[in-house]
Amino acid sequence: MQRYRVGEVLGMEQADNAGTHAPQIHRFERVPPYPVNSAFLCPMRIGLLSDTHGWLDPRIQEHFATCDEIWHAGDIGGLEVTEELARWKPLRAVHGNIDDGRSRLVHPEHQRFTIEGVRVWMTHIGGRPPRYDPEVIGEMRTSPPDLFICGHSHICLVQFDAKLNCLYMNPGAAGRHGWHTTRTILRFTVHEGKMKDLEVVELGKRGSS
Repeated sequence: MQRYRVGEVLGMEQADNAGTHAPQIHRFERVPPYPVNSAFLCPMRIGLLSDTHGWLDPRIQEHFATCDEIWHAGDIGGLEVTEELARWKPLRAVHGNIDDGRSRLVHPEHQRFTIEGVRVWMTHIGGRPPRYDPEVIGEMRTSPPDLFICGHSHICLVQFDAKLNCLYMNPGAAGRHGWHTTRTILRFTVHEGKMKDLEVVELGKRGSS
């Protein structure tokens, strides 16, 4: 399997950035292609985040300035977060296990859609390859997407599942609540059935602002 993980893929530990609040951006150009025989429009740049838990780092707006859409993979922590994101860019979001009733009314548990020829499934609790969550494993086997996105683990991980021919993305946690050491978000492009130009943005240590 192709695997991209903060720390491993860069040959470093997250703790190497201790003491600095300057965002670290890591670019990965090699993402597995997915051939699609359809007509397409223009490339779409996506900003992906998760697990904000009620706090939105204001610097994310700058990091997502060149994105066409923002996707939030759950544990939003209040509609104020997604309302602010929606003021920046068009938003797609799912609710997570900590989200209240208001957020659950606005944002579904699952979103399945096709964009630029890429079939996307986004939910909050999804596990990771090959140990997907029991709630999704059946559908992953019978109707796998091209791109599966989840959050919940607070671990930034991008990994190609060759068995399902599916790219897995977890942007890690962008908020200050949880067990992660470094806050992370992702940026990538979807175009003509492919995902490319992946960037991991490290926003700083969990307790920093």
